[in-house]
Amino acid sequence: MGILNFLKGELLEIIEWNDDSRDTLSYRFPDEDKAIKRGAQLIVRESQVVQFVYVGEFGDTFAPGKHTLITENIPILTKIKSWKYGFESPFKADVYYVVTRTFSGNKWGTQNPVMMRDNDFGIVRARAFGTYDFKIVDPKLFLKEVAGTDNHFRLDEFAEVMRSRIVSVFSEALAESRVPVLDVAMRYSELGEALLPAINPITQSKYGIQITAFVLENVSVPPEVEAAIDKRSSMSAIGNLNDYVKFQMAEGMAKGGGVGSAPAEMAMGFAMAQQMMQQQASLSQASAAASPSQPTPASSGSGLPELLSPADAAQALGVSEADVLASITAGDLKAKKIGSAYRITRSSLEEFLK
Repeated sequence: MGILNFLKGELLEIIEWNDDSRDTLSYRFPDEDKAIKRGAQLIVRESQVVQFVYVGEFGDTFAPGKHTLITENIPILTKIKSWKYGFESPFKADVYYVVTRTFSGNKWGTQNPVMMRDNDFGIVRARAFGTYDFKIVDPKLFLKEVAGTDNHFRLDEFAEVMRSRIVSVFSEALAESRVPVLDVAMRYSELGEALLPAINPITQSKYGIQITAFVLENVSVPPEVEAAIDKRSSMSAIGNLNDYVKFQMAEGMAKGGGVGSAPAEMAMGFAMAQQMMQQQASLSQASAAASPSQPTPASSGSGLPELLSPADAAQALGVSEADVLASITAGDLKAKKIGSAYRITRSSLEEFLK
């Protein structure tokens, strides 16, 4: 009787593990050098998977539930151990509990810049960091490639092992996606989710884990690229050039009574030239559309240059230059002041004659 009790004490009859931590990924059941008896009860709770390992080879995998260990429940192990007549005698094996719940808020970051090929800026170096959520989906591959034979593999160990691997996966996915650096630097809140389909096939096939959420909290590029991005943003903000010129003129007048700066004067001249070209094109189209039987009257200003001085306008109108200047001052005749002199467009003169 004493021998039977001794032998009974040397056999495992119930195998179960209660996870009272929040940072355990895998745990090897402490068998205390005891063998597993036929008919032993294996209890696997929700968010757990049990993996048997026999002499370095992966055996059967058990999902959540209560399992009675008999030949029918361990076919892989039966084959590995070469039991000719089934599982009748006690045996020893490593029993790993693998946690399958989602582990969230894990940090990642690029220790060195990631090289990106961009259509706008060429080769760009970018740094990035953020967080990711993951869960184990292939216990055998995870134990083989990540946890190894660690009897209690924790989250901090995982972070140390996987940080560089996650960054490598991110770099590969970013390179394959060919996302422009402008989108990486300005729309990274959307980029993380867009990269998941490229990241997960790699993490699942290599490490047995699935990334359920991938968040980019910040992406930084070199100062010269930031300057280029700022210039593009400024040009987009300027929008209509004519409105920008008016704004510059108003600013200059408020400061010094004039346009106030050479760049503003150049911008104003460019805007005026652009407007004159548009007016010339409009007049040409109107002239081409006019019927030959309906010539433009002489009083409409045909044959006049596109831009006239007050003296030219006075000659065309048959009045004195002083009268022209008085009409400009009164606002009846529209004119533009370039430098210290007025210039009158042909269209303004034609409008004045109507």
